[in-house]
Formats: sequence, structure tokens, C-alpha cells
Amino acid sequence: MSSSGARHTTYKYNRKRHTSRLDGVSFAIPDPPRKLDLPLKFKFIFCVRGVISVLLSNVYLRYVLDLWFERVAKPRLRGEAYLVRYIDDFVLCFQYRADALRVQKALCQRLRKFGLTLESTKTKLVEFGRFAQRHASKRGRNRPQTIYFLGFTLYCTRNRKGNFRVGLRTEESRSRRSLMRLQDPIRRMRHLSIREQADILNQMLRGHYAYYGIAGNIRALQRVHRAVECYWRIMLSSRSWKGEVLWKPFQQIKKRFPLVRPKLYLPYSELQAIAVL
Repeated sequence: MSSSGARHTTYKYNRKRHTSRLDGVSFAIPDPPRKLDLPLKFKFIFCVRGVISVLLSNVYLRYVLDLWFERVAKPRLRGEAYLVRYIDDFVLCFQYRADALRVQKALCQRLRKFGLTLESTKTKLVEFGRFAQRHASKRGRNRPQTIYFLGFTLYCTRNRKGNFRVGLRTEESRSRRSLMRLQDPIRRMRHLSIREQADILNQMLRGHYAYYGIAGNIRALQRVHRAVECYWRIMLSSRSWKGEVLWKPFQQIKKRFPLVRPKLYLPYSELQAIAVL
């Protein structure tokens, strides 16, 4: 980002109607047949809970948001600006606060044309970047504000050399939700063999590590691992009236049927290479 810092605005649009139409979207077809001299035009009708709604919403916002931001909004701004979007969650990054406010106002008008609105509870203007700590102390805050995006909390921190770095950790609400989702299958499978239970738990843990296993988030993964171990021991203890499974026998069970340890699927080296690109 520029040396003057950056301001990030997080948005999430709210579907105001169950169906929305996007007329006049043109798709250029490479090497079209002779009869198709002009680009085809399609009409989209969305089913909010349909299987294909994710794909269609991506196409929809490609026209409504992405192209509008790059071709209309961005050239009119004073400083640098970037858009990061995944389906209907997106973050807009601006060099200057005035640009962020202008785009926020224009974006509301843009979405209103298509029957969409911004989700007020998930839309906020956040000062973020290399100089956010300095500005936060001037405004009476101990630390800069954070950004919540795709299940992660983004915060300002520094690496070992003292340079600015964007830190990522699992959002607390997502972490609690993940543990709740893990507890239910552990309860239901407690009467299976221990080998089968370990296989199922490892499958669920691998999926969790694959998504949240990003550099700087190892402590959150370790908390989930410890919580799964504790709840697994409780469920093993509830299989019989003979008594609970104490920690010493449970350690022997783990030694024979180990749970997958936390793993970073995106370590610092790879994350730094992506940031440079």
C-alpha cells in the first residue's frame, strides 16, 4: 500500500428480494458460429437457496460490482484502491478516507438499482495499515481496529524485524461454531470402535486445518485440537457405567490412535510469496 496508510471498508450485500433480474449482460463467445454475429444476451433469475445460486451470484456481482469498481469508480479516485471479493463478501481498500466515503455512497446507489442493499451490521470503515497504530493512539485507542473476513480476523502486527505485517487468526464466533459442529458427530459416533472414531475425527480435523491453517493462526488450531481431545475423552467416558476414562488411559488410546496435529497449509514462506505477487 501507499506510504500514507490504507483504509479498508468491508461490505456484505443483503438480498432484498428473493429473485433478482440482470438484463442485458453480454458474453463474448470466442470463434462464434456464422449465425451468431453478435454477443449473446442472457437473463438470470436467482434462486436464493438453490445449489447453483453461488455460481450465479458470482456472475451477477462480476457485473454489478467488479466491473463497475474497476471501470467507473476506481478511475475517479484520488489514491490507490483495490477490491477483494469472495462470492458476496468483499473488502475495499483505499489510500484516502475521502475516497472510501465517496465509493461507499456511490456503491449504495449502485446496489439499489438492482434491488440490493449493504448489510449494515457487517459494513464498517476501518483504518488499517502501517500507520494505523500511530493514528489509533491519537484517537484514544490502544490498538487499531480489526477486519472480519471469510472467518478470519485481520489485525495489524509486526514481524520479527519490526516491519508491518497483516496478522490472521480464526474469528472467535467461527471458532465456537466449529467446535459446536464437531461435538455433535462425536456424540453420535461414541459407540463405534475407537479406530473408526479416530478416523472420523482426523477427517474433520484435516478439513478444519486445511481452511484455517494459515501462517500466524497456529494457536487457534491448537485450541481446537485440545478441545476435540477433551470432548472425545468425555464421550468415551459416557459409553459405560464403569467409570470415566482418566487421562492416563486416554493418553495410551491417543498413542495407539493419534489425532492429527495442527498443520499450517499456508506457511509464512508461501504467504509472503503470494503477498509479493
